[in-house]
Amino acid sequence: MSLIRQCPACGRGNRVPAAHLADSGRCGACKAELPPLAVPVNVDAAQFDAIVAQATVPVLVDFWAEWCGPCKRAAPEVARAAQALAGRAIVLKVDTEAQPALSARYAVRSIPNFAVFRSGQLIRQQPGLMPASALQQLALQS
Repeated sequence: MSLIRQCPACGRGNRVPAAHLADSGRCGACKAELPPLAVPVNVDAAQFDAIVAQATVPVLVDFWAEWCGPCKRAAPEVARAAQALAGRAIVLKVDTEAQPALSARYAVRSIPNFAVFRSGQLIRQQPGLMPASALQQLALQS
């Protein structure tokens, strides 16, 4: 499975395999550098499964919902963590309302809920609002 990433130089879409989301690359059209993924990515179940299984770096997952006030407050912290973790971890967002099977699979009972995966395995899960620095530590030290 691949994700389409926009080139920052020319705006063209580039298909990036899940295993290479944390890597630098080159735009297929203009050959400009495609930096490692530095933003949280909203995913569905198929994308989640592919990225978690194929990632060569830790994957930090934010389980959230649109109606959740603490989740809305966590969003900028998650974005800051994704930027700081670029090249060292991948940050995903799973909408628990749109993906209830994923929430059930990982027994998400309160949100926001953060999970860290390595080599396709759940390593740690932590509910509650956290600052970007704590999210970075969670991703890298779990």
